[in-house]
Amino acid sequence: MEAGICTGQTDAHIEYRVLRDHTGDKRPVGLQPQVWSAFDNMRRSAADAGVDLLIASGFRDFDRQLSIWNGKADGSRPLFDHAGMRLDVAQLSDVEVCDAILRWSALPGASRHHWGTDLDVYDGNSIEADYALQLSPDEYAPGGPFHSLSNWLAEHAARFDFARPYQFDTGGIAPEPWHISYLPIADVLQKELTLPVLVHCLDRADVKLSDTVLSRLDTIFERFINVATSSAGDEMLARS
Repeated sequence: MEAGICTGQTDAHIEYRVLRDHTGDKRPVGLQPQVWSAFDNMRRSAADAGVDLLIASGFRDFDRQLSIWNGKADGSRPLFDHAGMRLDVAQLSDVEVCDAILRWSALPGASRHHWGTDLDVYDGNSIEADYALQLSPDEYAPGGPFHSLSNWLAEHAARFDFARPYQFDTGGIAPEPWHISYLPIADVLQKELTLPVLVHCLDRADVKLSDTVLSRLDTIFERFINVATSSAGDEMLARS
């Protein structure tokens, strides 16, 4: 596969569909065709269990991720600490700003959403049409509206070749129980997203704090990007 697929610089691998959300609004969502097929099968199975499996986010290109990154780096978008408390960019070093961004948002060129294999999901049957979706861990924890969905994913997602790469807090990216990944393709693309590929991508873009990022890219790559993915974690939770 070409490097542009790994880094979000092309959408040639993406099939777009116009889907509704829980409010009834419709918008385009992009995934790879094989991922759509697997998702359709999983969605039908979830529906049998009373879950309306909806997509909050699918494919996201490099420019969109760059906008998110730069907005957090210059303070025009909110930046949060590991506990979800808002930070003041002006009071932080460049390294601290980078690490705070990476806790919640991917580096441009390194988001799994670039691949068309990863998507954020929630249960439309568990909320009302006026519910303000947050995609926060609390929503998927006991007492949250999507706790039943989280349990369903733990038990069933692996049957459709999906896993949750950010299910646990390993000191890098914050847990994202809503984020699922189609492993047959994602595992291939993860191997193709090497440091040289990422450096080449970043060198050609106006990424804020790029000097700090590039000087620490080895560490960033191991802590926030080269994440081990397996369905074993969900399977273990399902058996517990």
